[in-house]
Amino acid sequence: MYMIQNTDYVILVNEKDEVLGTADKMQVHVDGILHRAFSIFILNNKGELLLQQRAEDKYHSGGLWTNTCCSHPRPGEATIDAAHRRLQEEMGFDCDLQPLFQMRYKSDVGNGLTEHEFDHIFLGKYDGPVIVNAAEVKAYSFMSLDEIESRIAETPNTFTTWMRIAFPQFLEYIAPKG
Repeated sequence: MYMIQNTDYVILVNEKDEVLGTADKMQVHVDGILHRAFSIFILNNKGELLLQQRAEDKYHSGGLWTNTCCSHPRPGEATIDAAHRRLQEEMGFDCDLQPLFQMRYKSDVGNGLTEHEFDHIFLGKYDGPVIVNAAEVKAYSFMSLDEIESRIAETPNTFTTWMRIAFPQFLEYIAPKG
């Protein structure tokens, strides 16, 4: 008997992030169906952002730089719980995470796939060791926000689509209010 594995399924949502059901992760990306996701931005005590370079053999966006960690909650899993789980699985640590904002986007990510996500953005602070999962992450780097902004402007195609969309909004949310 074939058993459905939750790790292969994502949560389908509408434009208000209301659950519509679940579907196969790859099929959702082939068809460009709106689904729930999360993106984590981790800052160190110097205010630098922890970036990861996605493993080359990821199903899309391989080798591109992006925010600290991103993924999809499993059916029945709270988004914040999924964020903590994936941060540990990909980057080898966990820390307190605060919801920052939400965004929807739809973008061609190559290989005949489309990301159409209702993305929950989380912020964390961390200064300890990073132990990456080589199946997920090729490299990582703490980088100043100004340097990231410059690199995205100069070489946008070295960053994931969602990083290019989320990063300017991230800067607005963390900017000191005058």
